[in-house]
Amino acid sequence: MQYFEDLELGTLEKFGSYPVTREEVIAFASRYDPQPFHLDDEAASHTFFGKVAASGWHTCAMFMAMQVKEMERVGHQGMGSPGLDELRWHQPVYPGDTLSVEREVYDKTLSRSRPELGIFKSRMRVLNQHGEVVMSFLSTAFIAVRGD
Repeated sequence: MQYFEDLELGTLEKFGSYPVTREEVIAFASRYDPQPFHLDDEAASHTFFGKVAASGWHTCAMFMAMQVKEMERVGHQGMGSPGLDELRWHQPVYPGDTLSVEREVYDKTLSRSRPELGIFKSRMRVLNQHGEVVMSFLSTAFIAVRGD
C-alpha cells in the first residue's frame, strides 16, 4: 500500500500504456465533444489536425484510466482531489497513438484540518509513443496518512 509517507519529492514515475482507437475517439466525441474534426476525416482535413483527432477532454479521460490503474497497482490510498491547474494540450492525439504518463511529485504537506490526509502536488505529463508531450497539468491530490 502507498501512503503519504511513501511519496518522495522529485521522484519521476512513468506508467501506463493506453492504445487510442478510432472507434473510441469517435464514440467519445459523438457523446461529449461533437466537433467535426473529432468525428470525420474529411472535416478534419480542412483543419490543422489533418485527420480525426481525439478531444482534449477524451485525452483527460484516457489519462484518468491510466492513473486509476496505476493507483490500483501500487495500492495508492487516494482520497480524491480538489482540482488541477495549468492544463495544456500540446499536440493532437490521433487514433493509433499509444499514451503513457510521467508524474513528478514536487510538494507534499499534511492537512491542517484533517490529520488523516496528506496533500501532494505533481507535475503530470501525458506522452505519445514518440515521447512527445501531448498534455500536461499540475495535479493536487489527497492521500491517506499511514500515521506510524
